[in-house]
Amino acid sequence: MVDVSLVKQLREMTGAGMMDCKKALAENGDNLDAACDWLRKQGIAAAAKKGGRVAAEGLIALRSLDNQAIVAELNSETDFVAKNDSFKDLAATVLDSIAGSTTNDVAELTVNGKALSEEVTNAISVIGENIQLRRFDRVPVDNGFVASYLHSAVSESLGRIGVLVSITCDKVTDEARNLGKQIAMHVAANKPVAAKQEDVPAELVAREKAIFSEQAQASGKPAEIIEKMVEGRVRKYYEEVVLVEQAFVIDGKTPIKEVIAAFEKENGCNFKVNSFIRYEVGEGIEKAEDDFADEVQSIVANS
Repeated sequence: MVDVSLVKQLREMTGAGMMDCKKALAENGDNLDAACDWLRKQGIAAAAKKGGRVAAEGLIALRSLDNQAIVAELNSETDFVAKNDSFKDLAATVLDSIAGSTTNDVAELTVNGKALSEEVTNAISVIGENIQLRRFDRVPVDNGFVASYLHSAVSESLGRIGVLVSITCDKVTDEARNLGKQIAMHVAANKPVAAKQEDVPAELVAREKAIFSEQAQASGKPAEIIEKMVEGRVRKYYEEVVLVEQAFVIDGKTPIKEVIAAFEKENGCNFKVNSFIRYEVGEGIEKAEDDFADEVQSIVANS
């Protein structure tokens, strides 16, 4: 019978997967130190096998520099591993690599003259789970600043949701940066589709118009009334999905464009939101439905 407490302890020490920890202990007579060494020796060979497993947990890594801000999503299989110091160190290495390069291709990123993918493979061998650098983006600082926000932060640069907002501003004061951060917080909470109306994808607007038109025609009202009804619904749609049209999360009622206009008047400056990037861990990835308790039950059942 496997000692579940030893398995848990070994996992906490190494970040390795449950079944790997069980096997390591079995191979080394329940000696924790020897099991740690065994996991390290066996890890690289096992890393390739782990590469096909779903990695939908992890962290968003974010860093602001003088000339740009960068954000990346680093995925693991479990939230447990995302809290591991080795995983956090890898996230910092990823940010270093992005900051020191100009490529937009994950496969072309390097660190210390080697492909970043080698660092990821080494991390898989040590941590014991599939790890993927899923995506990254840069936002340049141009005639203003880049506001940032991390939600559910586990450190200054790591969290579950990361937001960057490009802002043009001719007076970059503490007050301007504070408003920028509040807008970034709003993006994290409200998930707008675009910063401005003209940036909403045309196909989304066309789809909404088609739905609204069909609903309005069902009312049996005259065509000119239906047209006005559709126009009103489209305006409402913009209020729901466009950042500057949305009600500010701070007070829940004032449109952000009015908040910005009031700020400009009060501070005698220009303040414009150009665009934003919002990353959330695992969005769009189909996640496996299991948990720590299920893993323990699986170990006991197979021991």
